[in-house]
Amino acid sequence: MGVKGLQSFMERCCPDACVPVNLREMASQHATKTQQVPTLVVDGMASLCHWYSCEDWVCGGQWNEYMEVLKSWVDAFTTAGIKLVFFFDGVVEQRKRQEWVKRRRRVNGDVSKIFRHIKEHGVKPHKELFCLPSALATFTPFALRFLGQPVFCSVREADFEIARYARQHGSMGILGQDSDFIIYDSVPYFSVAKLRINSLTTVMYDRERLCRSIGLPVTLLPLLACLLGNDVVSEEQMQAIRNNAMATYRKNCSASRSFAPQGQMVVAVAQLLRSLSTRETEDPESVLQSMNLSASQRDLLQLGICSYFLPGQNDLELFDGSEIPSAFEKHVNPQILKACRQKHVAAEGFMVYNVVCAGVTECSNSLEDEEDTELLPQAIVYKPCRQRIYGLLLLGQDANTLDVPAVKEWFVYPGNPLKEPEMVHPEPVNLPCGQPCLDQLWFGKGPEVSALRLASFFFIFDCSEYTELYGTIEDSLLAALCLVTYIVQQVESLSEEDVDAYLSQAVCLKLYSPQQLQNIELPALSSRAVQLGSLYVRGLSHLLGANTASGGPLPSDALMPWHSFDGRLFHSKYLLAHSGKENSELLDNNMSCITLFLQIKEKLRETCKKRGRILQSRPRTTQQHWKATTTGFSSNAGESWRGRGVTAGGHGGRWSWRERGEDRRDRSSSERPCDRPGNQHFHTFYPNYRDERHQNMSWQPRQSRGPSHHPRRRYHLAPRWPQPPAP
Repeated sequence: MGVKGLQSFMERCCPDACVPVNLREMASQHATKTQQVPTLVVDGMASLCHWYSCEDWVCGGQWNEYMEVLKSWVDAFTTAGIKLVFFFDGVVEQRKRQEWVKRRRRVNGDVSKIFRHIKEHGVKPHKELFCLPSALATFTPFALRFLGQPVFCSVREADFEIARYARQHGSMGILGQDSDFIIYDSVPYFSVAKLRINSLTTVMYDRERLCRSIGLPVTLLPLLACLLGNDVVSEEQMQAIRNNAMATYRKNCSASRSFAPQGQMVVAVAQLLRSLSTRETEDPESVLQSMNLSASQRDLLQLGICSYFLPGQNDLELFDGSEIPSAFEKHVNPQILKACRQKHVAAEGFMVYNVVCAGVTECSNSLEDEEDTELLPQAIVYKPCRQRIYGLLLLGQDANTLDVPAVKEWFVYPGNPLKEPEMVHPEPVNLPCGQPCLDQLWFGKGPEVSALRLASFFFIFDCSEYTELYGTIEDSLLAALCLVTYIVQQVESLSEEDVDAYLSQAVCLKLYSPQQLQNIELPALSSRAVQLGSLYVRGLSHLLGANTASGGPLPSDALMPWHSFDGRLFHSKYLLAHSGKENSELLDNNMSCITLFLQIKEKLRETCKKRGRILQSRPRTTQQHWKATTTGFSSNAGESWRGRGVTAGGHGGRWSWRERGEDRRDRSSSERPCDRPGNQHFHTFYPNYRDERHQNMSWQPRQSRGPSHHPRRRYHLAPRWPQPPAP
């Protein structure tokens, strides 16, 4: 996360320390000098916002296009003879939790502004409110692995592991956007934000030149970082020391020698440290002892300084990640703990390491409308399935839940103040054969084990009947059906039209090229469809966690969003479904898609009906009365039902989770009126609608026109959908 203000100081006040470089030329020089393939270690988390350059980000992500972008990015370096190694944050360390919370709260404000803009104008907001699609950080490591790249997830702060790996392997440099890489004594640090991928040129931040500019020994950079404020030592904790340094600086420095106002703090603190050091005392420990500090301040600064020491650089080294923490050691055997760590580090698993080894899991911000009281936050929707995942990981065959501590969840959603973690207890996985044995699921062999893995996976999402579909439809479509079925059971307000949108886009996705998906034009955005898109993608990450916990019954590739979801395609299907279009149009006039769609939808209906959930038609008129303006769209009242002063569907929101007084943080399966864990009983608040679209469906083939090549307009009186090639 970096040192407060240091990198901007270098750019504004020390331009000589920001050196333009050509990575292709540097790679050639590095190869000649070392006789090794030049390697760049890439900070994946810092690169996400630069990789995701797709036009649409609010609808849930343009995942096929994103894959094309990643491939082109990787190919640019491969062609130049540069090997890439990617690192992603795998944990949030406890000492940095408050900073993580602070950032999540700040993003919550932006998310609220995004939804207000969509409801007012019917289009996505400008770039200043850009928000990465949900779960982009979850699926990008898998995408890079599928592209043949080495990928690692960290078991401690990722910037430390990046700096350590780069130093140990003699890498050419680090590509990222974190000023902590200026502090580490590792390898050259290059800016991913200033990277020009076509020319492979960027900026190198030179720590030696920085220190010459401010007159500070390089050895004191870690102490400078702590006094300015970083992820270990907050700005507030060292405010008094900085104030004193600024007073001394202003008193002793003439106007002619003064730095620009935005750079004076860095220079003032550097001068303070220089005044306390000599040639004999240029190490941070000695300077620290000469400062007038309380014992708690000294301990905190010492902790912050040590966080920058890489192996072999100081006797006071912190936890290096080689040992395996074990929050639930007595519940899981050492072989499982070791496998959890291996899967995690290799970016082959999801969720299980944090749960089993650390006893904590978290989820960042999602695109969720805090004003929409119908749609439950994704954290609550997927809580029952997470409880079963925890049960699979932590409960033995006796399924004794009495002595198993709860998992700490830090999930961001509207209304959660994030003051403390939510304590979530595991739930048993009650298969006919009893609670599955984790050792057998992970290490067993044979057809009976394969069947047990599938049964465990589908039980987690309360659709055990779908084991019979395995092998009859594509794995990615089976996963999509499983997920949509689960959402229907958990979200009472989900209508038949919503299900049609989910399933039709999953069935039709394979018909579209990335370019065709990119060219889909939407007459306006629905705030509700935006949240449903985000809900689906978050669900895919839960499928991934369940699959890992169950021993991998499905290939992880089948659970990736680029195989079952595209945000623009889903949004277009949502608008079509709610405008009453026939199945033929919803399924792009493709007979095989229509047949498949009807089959899996009927299976969904049967499964939900067994659990007392009757899917009903509730079409919504969305974003009516758009008017052309010089700036784009304007709206009278957003979605028409809002203009009538009632909740969606016109039923006054009688089952809204806020208005029911339901405690959102304690919606465990034990409170549901059901016979077995996971079965959700729903009261029906809607009259029965007679749906004749499937009973009297008349399908007439029409010629596919292909994607529109007309210039995009600012608005459309009616939607125009690009059609895939005729089958």
